[in-house]
Amino acid sequence: MKNARHRKILDIIRENDVDTQEKLMALLAEQGYHVTQATISRDINYLRLVKIPSGTGTSRYAETGGEHTINSEKFFRLFADNVASVARGQNIVCVRCVTGMAQGVCAAFDKLAWENIVGTLAGEDTIFVLCRTDKDAQALTEEMEKLLGVSIR
Repeated sequence: MKNARHRKILDIIRENDVDTQEKLMALLAEQGYHVTQATISRDINYLRLVKIPSGTGTSRYAETGGEHTINSEKFFRLFADNVASVARGQNIVCVRCVTGMAQGVCAAFDKLAWENIVGTLAGEDTIFVLCRTDKDAQALTEEMEKLLGVSIR
């Protein structure tokens, strides 16, 4: 039963933007899997799901990219501790970091495989993130500002 539920969870997050455990519980219930929030929490940990920006200004659960994928909590801690500011210019997001930390933050960022990102480039204290569209860059900027606790303009 657990393996079938895990397969169903993966199907659900691939097909839907699931941003909360409650939403995942509801979608599972629609499929005949009635579980508690504690079970969902354990399943998310077991499946190593991470939250990534959905491209609409919210986040969603996603699968990790394999054994080398950084834990999302670890990324957010690394991000919060080492990023000073985030700014956008059309479809490029500029992330300013503590000197010497841009490459580490960028590598962790890349491993999360955020949607609508074409690529990244890191220097000593700056990361450039090339997004597919201006709208994608705006959504990414807003998500990063939330992580930094910055008011969104």
